[in-house]
Amino acid sequence: MVITTEQTIVLAVVAVLAVIIVVVGAYFTRRDDSLAVTRLDDLDKQDGNYQSFIQAAQEAEAREREQQVSAGAVLEEGRRILDPINDFLAERKFGKSWRQKLARANLKLTPAEFAVSHVVAMGGGFTLGWLILFPGDPIMSTVAAMIGFFVPRIYVSRLISSRLIAFETQLPDTLGLWVNALRSGYSVLQAMEAIARDAPEPTMTEFQRVVKEVQLGIDMSDAMQHLLERIESDDLDLVVTAVNIQREVGGNLAEILEVISSTIRERIKLKGEIRVLTSQGRITGYLISFLPIALALFLNMASPGYMGQLFESRECGWPMLGAGLTLIGIGTAVIQKIIDIEI
Repeated sequence: MVITTEQTIVLAVVAVLAVIIVVVGAYFTRRDDSLAVTRLDDLDKQDGNYQSFIQAAQEAEAREREQQVSAGAVLEEGRRILDPINDFLAERKFGKSWRQKLARANLKLTPAEFAVSHVVAMGGGFTLGWLILFPGDPIMSTVAAMIGFFVPRIYVSRLISSRLIAFETQLPDTLGLWVNALRSGYSVLQAMEAIARDAPEPTMTEFQRVVKEVQLGIDMSDAMQHLLERIESDDLDLVVTAVNIQREVGGNLAEILEVISSTIRERIKLKGEIRVLTSQGRITGYLISFLPIALALFLNMASPGYMGQLFESRECGWPMLGAGLTLIGIGTAVIQKIIDIEI
């Protein structure tokens, strides 16, 4: 094999570059080492300054801890002020419903605090409409306040939906871990403790609650029923029923859970296929619902004189707005009914 002149030049350039890289790397390594040694020497010489720095940091941490404690005390005092409202809501049907929804969303709020969030959201919506979106327009600012009233509910509903989807997606793997633990010789409670340690969120939190309730003396069936109240899932209902029946009449719980796990996997697969096939219908529903409202708001901001008559005229404009919103609601409900396929 004959090496040409061009190949010789390329090899020489590569060799020179390699030597340069090695030399520069060694230089900077020594420089970093010497710099580290110099800094260590400086620390040794200034040991008193270093100790004072540590002491100052500890004092700052103590002050921060005191501020956190004081902030927690203020928050606790504010919650005590809301106790009468919370007691009033606890006796009402909608208050109990709020408490259940907050538990499903895993929000550490009381019904009174949730009610206050509605008031705050309405005030924020009115302020936003009055100052930014519709300056000086009381009617549209009131509409913005009404929209703000539903913001906390929408947020809680989204949290509940996302936690439910995550829990149902993790349920087959959870049952697999449960089955393996039972076949390894664990009891039902010990298997739940293993799930509470190793499972991802939100499964971990929910099973930790079940384990704590059982350890506090609550019956296993009652603890599982509380879990089912927090996670409203048909798949979980099947699991809870199987566990309760096994505790009453006996049987091989590992085999039962394994069959349920395979069934749930197939259901999740089918739900995913249906969700893909109905995605166009969902997007159509969103467009039908929000596009006319967004277009009306944009036109009102761009040309108040053109759209103002629709909002100011009580004889003609307001009935048209009401009819339009009613038709939008009916169309959205019909589309949701069409794409909501039970499995």
